[in-house]
Amino acid sequence: MTGARRATRRARRVRPEADGSVLRWPGAAQRFALFGEVLWVGALMAIVCLPVVTWPAAVAAGAAHLRRFLAAEATPAAEFFRDARRAMPGALGAGAATTALVAIVGVDLVLLAGGGLPGGMPLAALVAAVGAAVLVLTLLAASLWSPGTPWWPLLRISPRVARADPSATAYTVAALGLAATIVWQFLPLVIPVLGMLAFALVAVGERRMLRLEAAAQAR
Repeated sequence: MTGARRATRRARRVRPEADGSVLRWPGAAQRFALFGEVLWVGALMAIVCLPVVTWPAAVAAGAAHLRRFLAAEATPAAEFFRDARRAMPGALGAGAATTALVAIVGVDLVLLAGGGLPGGMPLAALVAAVGAAVLVLTLLAASLWSPGTPWWPLLRISPRVARADPSATAYTVAALGLAATIVWQFLPLVIPVLGMLAFALVAVGERRMLRLEAAAQAR
């Protein structure tokens, strides 16, 4: 990147408003542009998700892409795919494990619904809850990822992060449930849903940071 382009990017980030204030997320000032970027990143994530087990890398790259956009930084597709490649080594293990778990949960729920396994609805609810918890923790780890960050520490601290901010965890669960419902109703909507899920994770993460900053200032 040339010096002129770096200067232009910095100017975009610190340009004050009419009242002299500076936007925390200057990229969100143009709402239609933000909406278009969410749809675009959903399409990019869908490409990376094609092998299925790569989905954590797609989420990590999508969240990083949207954070750059909100900061009014350059967001070329090439940078998204670079992030996906960087995230891939550690994400493959998590992706394979969660994909296998979802398949097992799905089979168990079908058998339980058909009476093929004892336990009925209580066991079905328990199986679904375990699967959802693992998915939420993996999503949380993916949203915390940044280039150069290993996956194992993120997966290890994700339960602690989830417990530290229950409301943010509830928002993540709601976003995942809404995304699953929309895709179940109409599969072609998976592309915008992926982008909206990444944006929800970024928004929840920014909310968590704001609360931590407010708590630190209150001390």
